[in-house]
Amino acid sequence: MKGIKRFFLEVAYDGTAYHGWQIQPNAVSVQEKLDYALGTLLREEVATLGAGRTDTGVHAKQLYVHFDSDNASLINSPDRFIHSLNALLPFDIAVLRLLEVASGSHARFDATERSYEYHIHFTKDPFLINKSWLLRDRLNVQRLNEAARLLVGKKDFGCFSKSNTQVFTNICTIKEAQWVEIGEKLVFHITADRFLRNMVRAIVGTLLEVGAKGKPISYVEEVLASRDRSKAGTSVPAHGLYLTKIKYPYIDPLKNNIERY
Repeated sequence: MKGIKRFFLEVAYDGTAYHGWQIQPNAVSVQEKLDYALGTLLREEVATLGAGRTDTGVHAKQLYVHFDSDNASLINSPDRFIHSLNALLPFDIAVLRLLEVASGSHARFDATERSYEYHIHFTKDPFLINKSWLLRDRLNVQRLNEAARLLVGKKDFGCFSKSNTQVFTNICTIKEAQWVEIGEKLVFHITADRFLRNMVRAIVGTLLEVGAKGKPISYVEEVLASRDRSKAGTSVPAHGLYLTKIKYPYIDPLKNNIERY
């Protein structure tokens, strides 16, 4: 056991072709592709564990995963290892960074903050297919942001959780929730300590009830108080959603490739 070392990988992927991050029977996942590539390079069976899971069609600009290896001596050049790993992976999955960490470090439980974006555009653009949600009608951004501010803080977000999920609590602390206009696009930014299953897509759908369908801003407070998923808006399509950032107390986001923590 003393030869086993733990590593973090920072990965990014276009989720269009995959049934989410997590390995599942009879479906292709990002984790399956990554585990296979790692196992090929390290000449052993490798099982990664991600900081979270993304659903079918959801993208990730940054996801950290950890894995253990008994053949860490094969990683004699981190840059070369990353290059070789990327050569084995499909073009829509990329490894950005490799970090050697303490044996007890955990990609999921040690994460202190997670951020997502949801992308909407209003003019037909073939280059945004499966990357952003096309809406015909413009939205009232001021009302969207007034409603989004009601989400900030430590609250019970059970009304935005997918039904029948097994979690120990629905309490999350949202640190940021804001809509930003960028030309013909509208991007929703949200950051929290943790997220429930399907939470971001349900939040966006609920905010659109205010910004597009004319419901009062207080509607968001009513939904939160209900703790009832049926009271919230419809979940928006997955292809507009991006996991964008994950923070750890022991990872410096400005450093590249391998560091020891």
